[in-house]
Amino acid sequence: MNNPKFTIFKSSVNNQYYYRLRSINGEIILNGEGYTSKQSCLNGIASVKVNAPYDSRYDRKDNLTSYTFNLKAANNEIIGRSESYSSKQARENGIAAVKRDAPNAGIEDLS
Repeated sequence: MNNPKFTIFKSSVNNQYYYRLRSINGEIILNGEGYTSKQSCLNGIASVKVNAPYDSRYDRKDNLTSYTFNLKAANNEIIGRSESYSSKQARENGIAAVKRDAPNAGIEDLS
């Protein structure tokens, strides 16, 4: 993969739509919540694109063995969750990738 992209898929378990943001290297760097409609999922992606550049929108979480982050909208609602990272620096690299990739990432609909 040479372009970052959001992929939309529909779960066969609960019939909800989800998105994943994949970085240039194909790694998943952000996951969305379940949405009841494709349009709601697309709205979630649009919100990620708007909020991703702002460091204040990232809620960093530290655990004994893992580091994660949530991306929040201006209303403080979580709009994306990270994978688990093994170090604070790896998490910061993940945040930097979301900031860099999300605003201009394309969308691939797999639903």
